[in-house]
Amino acid sequence: MANNNPILVIIEDDPPIRRFLRTSLSAYGFTVHEAENGRQGIVEAGVRKPDLVILDLGLPDMDGVDVIKAIREWSMMPIIVLSARDAEQQKIAALDAGADDYLTKPFGLGELLARLRVAMRHSARNPESSQAEVFVSGQLKVDLLKRQVHLSDQEVHLTPIQYRLLSVLVKNAGKVLTHQYILKEVWGPSYAENSHYLRIYMSQLRQKLEADPAQPQYLLTESGVGYRLKV
Repeated sequence: MANNNPILVIIEDDPPIRRFLRTSLSAYGFTVHEAENGRQGIVEAGVRKPDLVILDLGLPDMDGVDVIKAIREWSMMPIIVLSARDAEQQKIAALDAGADDYLTKPFGLGELLARLRVAMRHSARNPESSQAEVFVSGQLKVDLLKRQVHLSDQEVHLTPIQYRLLSVLVKNAGKVLTHQYILKEVWGPSYAENSHYLRIYMSQLRQKLEADPAQPQYLLTESGVGYRLKV
């Protein structure tokens, strides 16, 4: 019989953490493969073609950011960083290199499982056909082909820049996007450091799309790093 369990590669040099992850995630239906260093992890990712990769940044042979870059040369498989590094710039470096999410040690199993589910939902969207897809989350509906936005079946009118900002989030729904990435995608490379632009337009989007802009349900803030559109 075919094994339909999601395949997961864990790249982690700490044996107790690897053992905990293997035991816990196997109990939740994942088929788990392990690597104790970066080079072995890149090989495992290439051979196993996993649905997900969990990656520690502090590996003995190479930096985890370089592992992300190596995998991104040939695959867009979801990569979730699980690291003791909690500095804002280190998170941004990992996300800018191509990681889908970042969880700081110590972590809760429930939160890790939730983020794995988000990554798998995002991965299930075919990126090559995303332009033709209709994104739906709760009462929010975004039709990228027709360039229409509806909230509770009522059309929401956005300015061109507001729509461009929302479309970048929709095309990467579920992923944490750094401030710099969003700014470059919406305004261009010369605006990568103008974070006040992003704060202003994100506030405007929340006013139009959130029932309570102070407690958003869709446009979520990742403190000090960027934003995520909830899926």
